[in-house]
Amino acid sequence: MTAAATIRAYYDAFNAGDMDRFLALLTDDVAHDINQGARQTGKDAFAKFMDHMNRCYKEELTDMVVMVSEDGTRGAAEFIVNGTYLATDEGLPEANGQTYRLPAGAFFEIRDGKVARISNYYSLPDWIAQVGG
Repeated sequence: MTAAATIRAYYDAFNAGDMDRFLALLTDDVAHDINQGARQTGKDAFAKFMDHMNRCYKEELTDMVVMVSEDGTRGAAEFIVNGTYLATDEGLPEANGQTYRLPAGAFFEIRDGKVARISNYYSLPDWIAQVGG
């Protein structure tokens, strides 16, 4: 699978809520750089992160643009996060079903047709303003 196809499959699985297919696209030692947070390493840590996210947020990504390096080892995606804040996330404003629309991006390292690193970026102050924080 090409780098662009891997990234598109990753987001297709995310949008479908298919966590098995989503996690299958990761290397076992995947590095996950959380927006304005620490790096987590490993598929198990990523799965726990996604369990938390899926409890607190319902999101669909649209307006996807995928870019890849010529050698296919790196890529990037820019998109819009269309979401609903379902359950209060620790340290953030209280959730009561607020919706938000947020531009975001991600950088990837691809190894053997799988995601070896994902670094996500969006404006947390913009998100907080949208949910009424």
